[in-house]
Amino acid sequence: MTTLPDIYAQMVQRGEITADAAQEAVLPEFERIRAELSRPVKRGFFRRAPEPVRGLYIWGGVGRGKSMLMDLMVDHAGVPCRRVHFHAFMQEVHAGMHAARKEGVDDAIAPVAEESAKGLRLLALDEMQITDITDAMIVGRFFEKLFAAGVTVVTTSNRAPDDLYRDGLNRQLFLPFIELLKERMVVRELVSKTDYRQDRLAGEQVYFAPADTEARRAIAAIWADLSAEVAPLVLHVKGRRIELPAVSRGVAKASFFDLCGQPLGPADYLVLAETIRVLILEDIPQMGRFNFNEAKRFVTLIDALYEARVRLICSAAADPEYLYIEGEGSFEFERTASRLREMMSEGWGAPAP
Repeated sequence: MTTLPDIYAQMVQRGEITADAAQEAVLPEFERIRAELSRPVKRGFFRRAPEPVRGLYIWGGVGRGKSMLMDLMVDHAGVPCRRVHFHAFMQEVHAGMHAARKEGVDDAIAPVAEESAKGLRLLALDEMQITDITDAMIVGRFFEKLFAAGVTVVTTSNRAPDDLYRDGLNRQLFLPFIELLKERMVVRELVSKTDYRQDRLAGEQVYFAPADTEARRAIAAIWADLSAEVAPLVLHVKGRRIELPAVSRGVAKASFFDLCGQPLGPADYLVLAETIRVLILEDIPQMGRFNFNEAKRFVTLIDALYEARVRLICSAAADPEYLYIEGEGSFEFERTASRLREMMSEGWGAPAP
């Protein structure tokens, strides 16, 4: 059987990827899981669920290749498996629990976990991040049931396990889940100096004005290069919904109206900025007295993206300095225009040294 390191080396030789020592250092963990899962399952007389192979929690900076390595394993797992973005998975869990409660089920987690685990040997969750107290209160018991059903879990994250849900409400109730992760999964950091997502944008134009057919065509090409397995994503913040029409591997694509035409505030944009690493924002209009509320939200959005160093690719009606030239707040918008200019520069968005 060809191993994952062998396949990785072949991809390097064909020029599909660049050899990275940090990626090669964690590949044996992915190969361990693939090899152990490929062994025949021994079932006793009472057909108990097989003991799951110890999973993997791999974390590190954005764009380092964590998702690529996980996808490589999923593609060659050879067992029933599922790969899904963590937030999308939690949305399914919430929807399933809501349906179970409507049917009068006391423990709504149990039937949803049972359905999720049915026929599954490997669950690959991309970009684990806990920002919502409801998720924090659910994941521990849910993962326990997945492990009890014999499911092996592999997940990627930008944070070490001990940093999950840091400073969150009632975090002490979340701490047993962190210990469960450490017990049932090998924790490895992918320490690479190269942000390949930034490299793919190096030298690329990222601000397009005006937002015409040519701009739409250029942004579509960038989106096609960065995305795969696109799906919508809904983030829940204190009972509110942030709807992102298209998300793929930490890259989100939305319109100005999607994010600034809705009643969202600073907390919403902060969660958004923590969840994604690249935002493609289309059709930013000129702003003034007639859309003052949308302009205020846009300023708040840019501030959140800037502080989180999220890469921004956008199309707009005009250059940054001419997006908001009259009305209350025009002076304050000068800072936003300056930040947009800075975010347009090559190399912006890389982690600060």
